[in-house]
Parts: sequence; C-alpha cells; structure tokens
Amino acid sequence: MMANLDTIWKRFRPELEAELRYVVGRASLPMYDMMRYHMGWIDESGRTQKDTAGKRLRPILCLIACQALCGQYRQALPVAAAIELVHNFSLIHDDIQDSSTERRGRPTVWYIWGQPQAINVGDCMHALALSSLFRLEETGTPHSKMVRTARIMGEASLNLSEGQYRDLSYENHLDIKINDYLSMISGKTAALFRCSLEIGAIMATDNESQISHLRNYGQALGMTFQVHDDVLSIWGDEKTTGKSSASDIQSKKKTLPVIYALEKAKGADGKRLRQIYQKETIDRADVDDVLRLLNKTDALGYAQEMSKKYYHEALSELDAADIPQPEKADLQEIAKFLLEREY
Repeated sequence: MMANLDTIWKRFRPELEAELRYVVGRASLPMYDMMRYHMGWIDESGRTQKDTAGKRLRPILCLIACQALCGQYRQALPVAAAIELVHNFSLIHDDIQDSSTERRGRPTVWYIWGQPQAINVGDCMHALALSSLFRLEETGTPHSKMVRTARIMGEASLNLSEGQYRDLSYENHLDIKINDYLSMISGKTAALFRCSLEIGAIMATDNESQISHLRNYGQALGMTFQVHDDVLSIWGDEKTTGKSSASDIQSKKKTLPVIYALEKAKGADGKRLRQIYQKETIDRADVDDVLRLLNKTDALGYAQEMSKKYYHEALSELDAADIPQPEKADLQEIAKFLLEREY
C-alpha cells in the first residue's frame, strides 16, 4: 500500500475498529465468534489475531467525505460501521454462493461452520448494521438525516443484492452484453461505494451540489474498483491476490474481459470460446484456451482502458466538488490505489 494511504488508514482505523467491535458486542453465543472471525479479530479457535482484517475501504471513504465537507467525522462513525457490516454480510453470503473456500488467505465462514450457520451469521450482521445506523441518535444527528441515510443504505443493500443476482444468473448465459455487465456491477459493487460517499457528505452538509459530486465520485470509484478486480481475477499474481486465476473462468463468471472476448472473437476462435463456456465443467486445458483467446482479442487492454475511464470520471467529480485540498488529495490517492492495486 502507498505511504500516503497508510497515513490515511492509520488516521481512521483505530476509531472505526472500536466502533465495529462495540456494535458486534461481547455476546457469548458462538455465532458472534464466527462474526468476529470473519471480521479478522480472532482465529477459528477464538484466539486474538492481528492484521487479518480487510481494508475497511468503504467506511473510511465515508469518514473522509464527512471530513472533506467540514463535518465531524466521529459523528459519522456509527453509519460508517453500518456500511462495513453491510459489506461483510454480503461477503459471507457471496462466499456461500460462489463456493469460495478462502477469503483473505483464511478459510471462509461457511467452509468452517457450514452453510446454514454462515447464512445466519450474514443475516445477523445485516441486522447489526441497522442497529448501528440508528446509533446516530446518540451523536446528535438530526432525525431527518438519520432517516435519509437509512433510506440510502437500504437502497444500496437492495442494489447490491440485485447486482449479485444478475452476476450469478449471467454464469449460465452467453448473450450478456457489456451494458448488461456495467448495469450489474453498478449494483453489485458501485452501489455501496456510492452510498458511502453520499452518506458521509450528508452527515456534514445540506449542500446538495456537494453531496451529488461526492456520490458521483463514489459511483465512478466503485466501477473502477470492479473492472480492475476483473483484471486481477484473471491476470493478477496468485501469491498477491490470494486467489487462483482459474477460479472465475471455471465458475463461468461473465467478467468484463470474458464478455468482451465473446463479442470480439470471430470464426474458430469465437466458436471455441463459446464451446468452452457451454461445457458443464471447465478443466485446466480449457482455462488455458480461454486465456489464449482473451489475450488474442486484447481483452486485458480493453478492461484496463475501461477502468481508467471510470478513474478519470471520479477525478472529474472531485475537481467539481468544493472540498479542501488535503481531503481532495486523500480521495485522489485512494482512486489511484484502486486503479493500480495488485491485490
């Protein structure tokens, strides 16, 4: 991670982690230990762990947005925690849906404790997110803003679920177009980024123009993140990403490079690519063929240009927003990291 990003993370992480631990609480029911495990605080035996948590990117973006518009970021901690809990509830369920056995280099919740209990853990986390949101009353947040943030977060959760539905349904279709893909990731990924920035802005100001620019920045940032994630899922270093480059291909995920190649591959190449994605099981030799055809159509270059397009859209929204230079620089740095990250 870049040095400046380390500084940003250190500025917000301690208080955010404290807020998240408060919301999850100290309940002794084993389900809560499963939740603490997923959050990276303990191992599967209940022993304290260090440095196994995620980046907490979305809630930190919420806090930066609040500070950027001259708000008190500590007032936004309950809603930032709620955003992170919504994100993690979706990850627990995604791991079940994708049969993923590892996340962040550790066994997933369902893989250790089974799918039924993992579903319960995810559902409980979503309920805790709502409880955290309503803690805004304790920070002196006006009732009207609390209701507005609840509506935005509810809409983002719905958009996220709709996007995940589309993502799963696309695995069994070959007629998916690039616009279908962009609509899908706008819900599955960008919705929570958009929500994070919008809510952070709302916590600080009533200026609808500023709120709109930060919301749009979040939307473009989320699109950048997901398109680049698609690149990493195929061409990333497995040791760095912690994920096999074959897994998305073998599960028939319609990532942007694959959709582009399905559109562009002609003749025997196009026939071979469709033949592979119509098979019940994609083996290692098939994966190698897919990679060859992706490279032949320059699907990597196309996806990289798409991620850069959204990156520049995000920067344009920052330029249009009336925010202080230090916070603007932080948000520019995060956008650059998401465009160039290797994990």
